[in-house]
Amino acid sequence: MRPVLDPGDSVNASFRKIVESHRREIMLHCYRFVGSLHDAEDLTQETFLRAWQSITRFEGRTSIRNWLYRIATNVCLTAISKRSIPGRVLPEHVAAPTTRMPRGSPADDVPWIEPYPDSELEGSAVSSADPRSRYEMREAVRLAFIAATQRLPARQRAVLLLRDVLGWSAGETAKALEMTVASANSALQRARRTLGKRLSREEIADQPPGGTRPQETAERYATAWENGDLEGLTTLLAKDAALNMPPWKEWYKGRARIRAFFAYAFDWAWSSRADAFRMVPTRANAEVAFGTYVRRPGESNYHPHALQVVTINEGQVVRLVVFVGSRFFPAFGLPSELGSQAKVTPRGSLSA
Repeated sequence: MRPVLDPGDSVNASFRKIVESHRREIMLHCYRFVGSLHDAEDLTQETFLRAWQSITRFEGRTSIRNWLYRIATNVCLTAISKRSIPGRVLPEHVAAPTTRMPRGSPADDVPWIEPYPDSELEGSAVSSADPRSRYEMREAVRLAFIAATQRLPARQRAVLLLRDVLGWSAGETAKALEMTVASANSALQRARRTLGKRLSREEIADQPPGGTRPQETAERYATAWENGDLEGLTTLLAKDAALNMPPWKEWYKGRARIRAFFAYAFDWAWSSRADAFRMVPTRANAEVAFGTYVRRPGESNYHPHALQVVTINEGQVVRLVVFVGSRFFPAFGLPSELGSQAKVTPRGSLSA
């Protein structure tokens, strides 16, 4: 059979179009696989490099899209096989909740899960209309989903993503992974059972109709920070809320323990300085997020402190994942510093 794309200059132009039209969805697939924004960028580049090297042999027996997903899946499996720890984690996966305040240094050697900017979801064909898909795009990018799937063995993770997120058939999945259909089906059942024990539907479901809009709670949350209102902030937390703060291993479970941590960490700011914080809204993993800036006594400008990803359900904050430091700020269009009167419009917004 003659290749679909002939050698020559036309290949360059055709391939550029392929990259432009599929880059975002392939990067999202890689992110779901490895739980890291930075690794996903590298693996996406590797995917398109391999595609370029074999583009003239593409014969059109499947769609370009599925061909790229197959390459990306195997690129990710190869990368995972070279790691001593196959999946990324949140603090709650490596330690019990604590009442102690953080001590020593952060655990920078742990492969922490990373946030994903919603700006990378915009305008890409990442929502599946295939009735075989169990998860919508928004569900399958939320931190709870990523954290749960990261704990699956790599090949189970691959089968789950191809079948339940992309909606591939058992035959397509088995062929992509060079497995028998029976083996692929068995891996899928094991993955579903494991995921069912670690992930509740409520953790990834959209806000139920008639409930308090997440952005209303988010606005109250940001206002409490900027007003130095610890009590107001505490009232927004669910009784069993969780606070994770990678790269710190310490994490806190329950409203009272989270309040105690915030009181310890920012004792100088609450009530006495209503202008200590600035909360710049953005979105991460299809959820509310904020770039948090701090201005300490004697400083004129605000400096990055953390990227907060806020999970809201029924008008309450049920989970906070606070990515401490400024590492992810550029990916979210957040500036490296804020003046006292600065107005910032980052990529993404508070609303979905």
